[in-house]
Amino acid sequence: MDLRALQIIDVDAHITEPLDLWTRNAPAAYADRVPRAVDVNGSLQWVVDGVPIGRAMGSSVIRRNGVKAPGFGFMQWAPDEIDESSYDMEARLAVMDAQGIYAQILYPNTAGFGAQKFGEIEDLELRRLCATLYNDAMVEIQEESGGRLLPMALMPWWDLDASIAEVGRAGANGLRGVNMCSDPHLRGMADLGEPAWNPFWAACAEHDMPVNFHIGASDTSLTWFGTSPWPSHDDERKLAIGSAMMYLSNARILANLVFSGVFERFPSVRFVSVESGVGWIPFFLESLDYQLYESAPQAVDELSMLPSEYFRRQVYGCFWFEHRGLGAVVEALGADRLLFETDYPHPTCLYPDPLERAGEAVAGLDDDTVRKMFQDNAAELYRIPLPAAV
Repeated sequence: MDLRALQIIDVDAHITEPLDLWTRNAPAAYADRVPRAVDVNGSLQWVVDGVPIGRAMGSSVIRRNGVKAPGFGFMQWAPDEIDESSYDMEARLAVMDAQGIYAQILYPNTAGFGAQKFGEIEDLELRRLCATLYNDAMVEIQEESGGRLLPMALMPWWDLDASIAEVGRAGANGLRGVNMCSDPHLRGMADLGEPAWNPFWAACAEHDMPVNFHIGASDTSLTWFGTSPWPSHDDERKLAIGSAMMYLSNARILANLVFSGVFERFPSVRFVSVESGVGWIPFFLESLDYQLYESAPQAVDELSMLPSEYFRRQVYGCFWFEHRGLGAVVEALGADRLLFETDYPHPTCLYPDPLERAGEAVAGLDDDTVRKMFQDNAAELYRIPLPAAV
């Protein structure tokens, strides 16, 4: 199938936050406290309330000349060395047009993939502003792109009532899903399986907001990246090993959601495992079904379905680089639950030829399955109107 005949939806790309994203609309009393770019010992850093939280204008491996640079060197690039499409969304649309991609779902960099960095801010009102100002800026991006760039809303997960309210606010403002921290209990909250979170899941169901768990969406998830490589490795080998291991970290989150009964209690809420790949899914589902009876007989009486059945009903997986075993994933998870991503402009992204590389991977699949994976599933999940075929 010619992928360029489809309206390709890339369900995982990232925005390198512009330097004025938080300051331009901040209340005057918080203008010098919200995230802003400050020179710290010769390095441009994001600083919140005087505390550095990470390098500004980073996490892009696409040079200003449009060439992707493999390896760890991008971590030292200055802002003027990265391609404008990393942070300028008009330039992003031009790249998408050149690559044959119609729409992108966007995730953050600065806050952490699950806004976990904001959980370190002591002032609770400042924390909330960091999330809501980001979401307001994302609404602007979505509108200015004509609905082709669709950022997921950051949740103020450290405050349950605020999270419930933000689901409704984000939905009312046109955003199409939420980006959730996977481990709020690490900061004193209940874990996501506890009844305290039931009103949050109910809000997601009410507003038809898919819940997205991006890899690295908590301090715990990031340990898969940081502690997996042995200390003796250089930075490039650590990057390779840590990245591959972090793909598997989402299996832990999904298993907890199943066995805690979240899927049982909220059958209409849909969950997306973002940037985790899909090849592990058949083995993992078989493992969960086996362990349900071998290790958790009490759960058998509390769950009306097998773990694999919950997955096929409510969980979406995202693939990009994989070339083997996709047929087994289609059989295990179902063609209706697979999505395509590029991870632009991060180190593992499929730039500069995502459709050519992905087309090779799905060459053995039927056209209906391919159309679902690259277009129809994401359009239905995120409520993306597709332009009429030419």
